[in-house]
Amino acid sequence: MVDEKSEPRADQSVDARGLSCPLPLLRAKLALNGMQAGQVLYLTATDAGSQRDIARFAELAGHTLLEASERDGEFHYWLRKAEP
Repeated sequence: MVDEKSEPRADQSVDARGLSCPLPLLRAKLALNGMQAGQVLYLTATDAGSQRDIARFAELAGHTLLEASERDGEFHYWLRKAEP
């Protein structure tokens, strides 16, 4: 069980549930492009491939994957936007 009070605070949320690869990643990327450095994006997806995609994207783009979890078939990600 996850204590939702311990989850990072998000500045913006993206609901990518029901979307197939690569759409959850693209939605996250578009949202992050419109955010300021240091802000946190919360992404929800149902595509299992998002686990690999989001982690790799964060690594390559320099963003910080603060937390990733799976609950009831949904994948939840918190990403802090990198400094320019």
